[in-house]
Amino acid sequence: MGFWETRRVVLSGGNGFLGSFVVERLRAAGCREISTPHSRDYDLREKSEALRLYKDARPDIFIHLAAVVGGIGANLANPGRFFYDNAVMGINAIEAARIAGVDKFVCAGTICSYPKFTPVPFHEENFWDGYPEETNAPYGLAKKMLLVQLQAYRQQYGFNGIYLTPVNLYGPRDNFDLESSHVIPALIRKCREAKQSRAAEISAWGTGSATREFLYVEDAAEAIVLAAETYEKPELVNLGSGEEISIRDLLELIRGLAGYQGAVRWDATKPDGRVARLSDMPSQNLAHNR
Repeated sequence: MGFWETRRVVLSGGNGFLGSFVVERLRAAGCREISTPHSRDYDLREKSEALRLYKDARPDIFIHLAAVVGGIGANLANPGRFFYDNAVMGINAIEAARIAGVDKFVCAGTICSYPKFTPVPFHEENFWDGYPEETNAPYGLAKKMLLVQLQAYRQQYGFNGIYLTPVNLYGPRDNFDLESSHVIPALIRKCREAKQSRAAEISAWGTGSATREFLYVEDAAEAIVLAAETYEKPELVNLGSGEEISIRDLLELIRGLAGYQGAVRWDATKPDGRVARLSDMPSQNLAHNR
């Protein structure tokens, strides 16, 4: 409790899906001063706005969760926006933190940054072994560059920045918009609406053969708060469950829970994305990586 009672914390993206749970976890840990600025008040795409945020909020710890995200369809439709917005927000947030003399910067990356042909499970040391899977490469590379910035700033300025790589998240308060949601909320909504309308079938992207690893959002929030408190090294850390499931099996699970008994039509003209995603988890023992 003592660590967080005296810290002033600012979270970019603190009003979003993951951020809202990180805020709850911080409060449970005893943090009394938490700020979750809205993008309409501080646009991190502008360096002057990032500097103004640090001047106004005066954080001891900054947790950068803000991101422009979406599923495969959203990534394919917005590669330029996903690259620019995610890169420039992070670059400005880190540079402003350096100028302001923030004690610690915690940056959330993405599993999408891993190379397309990395052996499964993903090991942190293989992070730079190739180009990401094409459907979300612009987003993955934008977030990946923030690790480079943090490590360069640590080397030159002694800047205390850490980088965490969460897998796909799911849980309450997720985004259920079919145009921009990730796979679990999208499939939940499709099955629910199909059941309500008594539709004969639902459609799903790809073949269903690709596998993914999912992490419950509250577990991700717990890991981020633990890392903010205890992890001090420059190397990235995977955050995941260590378990994978095929999209086909995932849909069958959701379909059963939703009580939808109609057919599933797999649209093989749509991409599967990366064939498999599973992180290596032994290094996730953050308390022993100080």
